[in-house]
Amino acid sequence: MRARKCGRPDMELNLAGKRALVTGGSKGIGRATAELLAEEGCDVVIVARDPVALDEAVARVRARRQVGVTAIAADLSREDEVLRVAREAGDIDILVNNAGAIPPGTLAGLDNEVWRRAWDLKVFGFIGMCRALYAGIGARGGVIVNVIGSAGERFDPNYLAGSTGNAALMAFTRSLGRASAANGLRVVGINPGPVATARMEMLLRRRAETTYGDAERWADLCETMPFGRAATPEEIANAVAFLASTRSGYTSGTILTIDGGAP
Repeated sequence: MRARKCGRPDMELNLAGKRALVTGGSKGIGRATAELLAEEGCDVVIVARDPVALDEAVARVRARRQVGVTAIAADLSREDEVLRVAREAGDIDILVNNAGAIPPGTLAGLDNEVWRRAWDLKVFGFIGMCRALYAGIGARGGVIVNVIGSAGERFDPNYLAGSTGNAALMAFTRSLGRASAANGLRVVGINPGPVATARMEMLLRRRAETTYGDAERWADLCETMPFGRAATPEEIANAVAFLASTRSGYTSGTILTIDGGAP
């Protein structure tokens, strides 16, 4: 939070010297979050599947500020990989669970294998990372931020696996956050609505093909969104940083929805 206004000093988030682990950190919201936390002075551990994308993300993060940046290539849909990441990451103050992209589809359109594969990464991946790092983060008075998704509030039958999985993670976050103060840490969540990422463009292209018969008209679908646009990854990252900071030190067991006020 570095913006100045009316001559007032910057808002100090007191994140310098913290160590943050960001899953799904090679692109989109995860990369924006890693970049911002680095800018605030955090050492950052970035986790994603693709080593090439990880290397690119590390370079971008280091360009923001000379902090410690570690990249770990891992498939967080596997419990053994979750435990390996927890070991290699070392002491963590801030865990940002962000990995996972559940595909759209109706009940008949998604088979059990697709559901299980998607949930192994998004649902059980979040839960596994929390379980593996919970005690250590508590000992350091840290924070867990789960970046979930507003589909968990909207119950979209065309995004059935995503709506159901996100709703489960919302319940998990609220339940864990109710008990976490006794263990020395806070647990919070963020539900982004549409965010301008490569994944959103892919989904809108698919919808534009169905709606208009022309995938290239995908940007037209943004015109009906609040403010005529999607959120930027940086806007979500700003919320992650604030919730992880001492400025939000009495916030736990709650979920912030960032969807522009969509009905």
